[in-house]
This record gives sequence, structure tokens and C-alpha cells, in this order.
Amino acid sequence: MQERNVEVAIIGAGTAGLSAWQAARQYHDEVVLIEDGKPGTTCARVGCMPSKLLIAAAESAHQVEDAAGFGIRVGRADIDDRAVMARVRRERDAFVDSVLKSMQQIEPANLLAGRARFEDAHTLRVGEELLLRARTVIIATGSRPQAPRAFAPAGDRLIDSDAVFEWQTLPDSLAVFGAGIVGLELGQALSRLGVRLRLFGKSGSLGPFQDPAVRDYAEHTFNAAFYLDPAADVDTIERDGEQVAITFRERGSGKRLTERFDYLLAATGRRPNLDTLALEKAGLALNDEGVPLYNRFTMQCQRADGEASHVFIAGDASQELPLLHEANQQGRIAGHNAGRYPERRAGRRSTPLSIAFTDPQMATVGLSLEEARQRFGCEGIAEGGASFEDQGRAVVMRQNRGLMRLYAEHGSGQFLGAELFGPRVEHLAHLLAWALEQKMGVERMLEMPYYHPVLEEGLRSALRDLNRALLQGPAMGERCLEYGPGG
Repeated sequence: MQERNVEVAIIGAGTAGLSAWQAARQYHDEVVLIEDGKPGTTCARVGCMPSKLLIAAAESAHQVEDAAGFGIRVGRADIDDRAVMARVRRERDAFVDSVLKSMQQIEPANLLAGRARFEDAHTLRVGEELLLRARTVIIATGSRPQAPRAFAPAGDRLIDSDAVFEWQTLPDSLAVFGAGIVGLELGQALSRLGVRLRLFGKSGSLGPFQDPAVRDYAEHTFNAAFYLDPAADVDTIERDGEQVAITFRERGSGKRLTERFDYLLAATGRRPNLDTLALEKAGLALNDEGVPLYNRFTMQCQRADGEASHVFIAGDASQELPLLHEANQQGRIAGHNAGRYPERRAGRRSTPLSIAFTDPQMATVGLSLEEARQRFGCEGIAEGGASFEDQGRAVVMRQNRGLMRLYAEHGSGQFLGAELFGPRVEHLAHLLAWALEQKMGVERMLEMPYYHPVLEEGLRSALRDLNRALLQGPAMGERCLEYGPGG
């Protein structure tokens, strides 16, 4: 058994781990990355990038179908699904290769292959040949898709989102379970590419939305294009030959139906890769799901005795927000604090920002309606909004579907958050996130330039509506819009 002493050991070489390595290296040379899995980040290999490649193909097919609305008749789209999936994999592999090239700056001696697990608070066993003693440890092990046990009868007809991008051709039919961002993105894309599809949700939630008005509008819009039931009543899931038979109550008609699908896609969330780490030997305090308790501003884990630990956590492993920019930020904070340990500093957390690349797109910025009410009271906030249905640029593009809702604080006029459903709102969401970062008030946001005709004019309409609802008062001083410690 070989033994080695290092300053910082980082478990996981994904987005958070690589970001942590770059930060920790500013303090020490003896910083090692340990990876036990496929190369490349989750985003490049099975997440953001391949899903957007599939969505881009679906958008192209949809544009062909929609061309008649502009007076251009080209017939139905002829979809070569084998070519579609070949491009998805080819470009996906290029993104993965780009990540691997960036890892070439890491000295081979500091990039270790093998599964790591704690032997004690400062010792990691890597594979069966190495004992690694580290002054500090960063857990950046990422996550993996999870499926409820109720899906088990589907057998090998049960797939997760990772498997979709390995398809050589598209199936004829698909049942998608999960009305979150992944389920909606993949469900709509595959439907547009000709797959017969039903999407079943649970408890009525839809993507990132919490505002009932926006959620209901989005639900109605999606249902006009493909079957979506965010609160599905499913009786049974059974294997039937080479298909999956699902019995459910149909939305609208209320009839009990049994339909057969080639696959069941479980888009029901991801779970942190923590179960093989032997965290109990690290002496960490864990929540009910086995995730370490940590401070979200330092990313420092808490020991079982309540004291701060020398172990840090970052990325999907923290079970906070499975987003690349969050993983980058968490990794950077963890890396700096692990490198300078025992000194530690609170890292700045960015404005919450989430985007779903559906059509129309979905986005949330800052505080949700419920969070704003909890923080400022129901009488403490103003609400405003605007529809995209009569928005000039949206009408020009035949994309005039959508609704946005904005929230601000009475008295100060401080902008607090928004939920957006509409064309290209990925860009409007960034403008709002930047405004929130600058602690801008609604009146100041309205003083910004707005060209004509652009979608941003729709945002101006929503801000004007919000401003009319505001009860103005004394100017607000500095206020922290961050959340409390994670865990």
C-alpha cells in the first residue's frame, strides 16, 4: 500500500472540482484531483450541452412546420433521426474533448484515478493501492439520475436522461415522468422530432415556476403542443413485451387509459454521489438524506460535534442547485477556503438565476413570489407583469405567447425577483439578474435605454406595471438578498 501526504485532496474532477483545483493551487502545489468515472463534466457529457444540441434540432424542425404561418410553404419536415442523434453525439464529444484538454495543465502525478473513500477524517483510500493523507478535503463528486422504485417493473425499458444521448435512433413513443426542467426540455424536443409522447408530473409543479399565474399559463401553452399532466394520476406501470404499459387517468376526459410506450424516461431528479465515500468516518454532520451540513457562504462542512470541519463541499454533491454556474462558484469558494485553511472567508453568492430552454423559455430570477412574501410580508411587496401576446417584436416573430411577473418591495422600490415565460427570456432574465446584483430600484431600471422593436420593451411594460403598484417611501439602504447557511 502506497502512502502520500498532500495539502488539498479534491474528490471529483467535474465542474466544481476543476474550479476548486484552480483556486486551491494558488496556495499550494500539493493539490490532487481524484476521479472515478467517465471523463468530462456532467454539463458537457450528459447535461447542458447535449440537451441543447437536441433542442436545437427540434427547433429547426419546428421552424419548418411553422413556416406556413409566414406564407412560406415547404411541406412537412423530413426528420432523419439517425443523423440528428449522430450530430448530438459528435458535438457532445467535442465539448467533452475541450474539457479534457483543459485538464492537461494538471500534472499527471496530481490527477489520480480511482474511487476515494474516507478511512478517517484526514485519510482517503484511493482504490486499493493508495492511502492519501490530506490537510483539507473537498467533496465535489457530482450527482446521478435517480428513479423511484415504482418504475422498476419497466425493466430495461426504463431509462434516465443520460441514456437519451446515446440513442442511435429515436423511439416511436416515450412516457416522460417528471415535469421539471429536464423533463420539459427533453419532452418537448422529442415531441417536435416526431416521438409520440406523454409527460406525467407529480403534485402539480412545473419547471422552476412557483407563481400560480405563470405556472398555469405555461401549463396551458405546453398542453396545446403535447400531452402534459403536472399532477398525473397513474395506476400501474408494467412491462409488456418490448414496451411499457402505463395505466392512468387522462387529463381532461377523466378516462382510465392504458397506453404502451417504447421507453419510460425518468426525469425525476438527481441524487448526490456520496454513498461510497464512507462519510461516517469523516466525522461529519449529515442531514436526513446523508448530505453533509455546510455553510453556503464558505462551503465548509460541519462536524458531528457542531464545530467547523476541514472538509468542504461543492457542486451537485451539495444538493443545492444543480447548475454549472453555481458549481463553478461553489468550487471556487471551497478551493480558496481549503487552500487558505484554517483561515476562511465568506464567498459572494450570485443572484439566483434559473433558465429552461423550452419554447417558450422559462426563467426565474432572485426571490420567488412566496420567498418575497415570507421575507417582506404579503403587504410588503408589489407585483406587476405583462403579457407577450400583444408584444410587438414577439408578434413579428410569431412567438407571441408568454407572461412575465415581477416583484418589488414597497417603500424602497427595490426590485426583488421575477418569473418569466416567453420568447428568448434567457436574455431578459440576465438583464434582471444584473439589475438585482446592482440592487437597482424599479424606477432606475425604467431609466435604462430600450430600443424599438425589441422584446425588452415587453420587460419595460412589466416594470411600468410594477412601478404603478408600488407604494414609494424612504430609500432603502444596503440589504442582503442572500439565503442563509445551506445544509
